[in-house]
Amino acid sequence: MVRSGVVRQGANTVVDRVDRPPADEGRKSFDIVAICSSAGGFTALSTLLPTLPRTFPAAVVVVQHLDPRHRSLMADLLRRRTSLDVLQASNGDNVSGGCVLIAPPDHHLLVNPDGSVLLTQTELVHFVRPSADLLFESVAASYRDRAIAVVLTGTGTDGATGVEAIKKMGGTVIVQDEETSEFFGMPNAAVRTGCADFVLPIDEIGPALVELVVGRPG
Repeated sequence: MVRSGVVRQGANTVVDRVDRPPADEGRKSFDIVAICSSAGGFTALSTLLPTLPRTFPAAVVVVQHLDPRHRSLMADLLRRRTSLDVLQASNGDNVSGGCVLIAPPDHHLLVNPDGSVLLTQTELVHFVRPSADLLFESVAASYRDRAIAVVLTGTGTDGATGVEAIKKMGGTVIVQDEETSEFFGMPNAAVRTGCADFVLPIDEIGPALVELVVGRPG
């Protein structure tokens, strides 16, 4: 079961549980999981993704801050660690269950309401491209309460504005805890918004996603 509890961050209190009505019969509760990470992200993703079954029905999209000067091998390396299909996103790709799409270096990744991917090289957001905020905002607008946002290890504050958009539209937010984050800047910024439904160790995030999306523990 997904762990329930209280995480205190300064004067803020975050309750890491979700109180929501059951899904309509025959309909998934969640259709997409949007994940962001930065420094330490490869290790975190290498822990999280293998815990998702090949039959995981929700689409997974990832923004990882990468050096824009070099070709990324992240999709290839992660594909060897998980039963999911992991691909670097191309413009016009469609998100689908059992597949992980990763933003290419130096491109923002947005998801349209029809599930198609839009890659852009518009201006940097909080000094980064790709931007977790833009990904989360597009997913919130397109999937509303059927979206889950996950903020993993990283420096800076990217993703904090995006999780507010996810919560405003009725979605769910999961944040990696401080103990297992190599860098707690991004997770801490997300926690401080007060929008985190779950604050979990990295090895519990995958099973929590399985329970939320599939309805049973992984």
